Amino acid sequence: MSFLKRLFGGKSQSDEAESVQEAGRLEHKGFLVIATPFKEGGQYQVCGVISKQIGDEMKENRFIRADKCPTIEDAANIALNKGRQIIDEQGERLFS
Repeated sequence: MSFLKRLFGGKSQSDEAESVQEAGRLEHKGFLVIATPFKEGGQYQVCGVISKQIGDEMKENRFIRADKCPTIEDAANIALNKGRQIIDEQGERLFS
């Protein structure tokens, strides 16, 4: 079954685990931004996670952009910049 799944474009669990990897991180105004670009169609899709400890709970907000880049470094830089922009625009409302 997994052969057919891979043949027709499905991803195995190990493929998904490999595709989500941290490519960079930064702290901005008390938030943590982690770039998690993934390979899509021979390029890297810009993707990331913004998190913040609020009380005793860690809140997270994932984002994905339509942008694609030829290198993982380019995609990570764009994701970190976009995360910073989201924090500047939304701040604490990000988790409301």
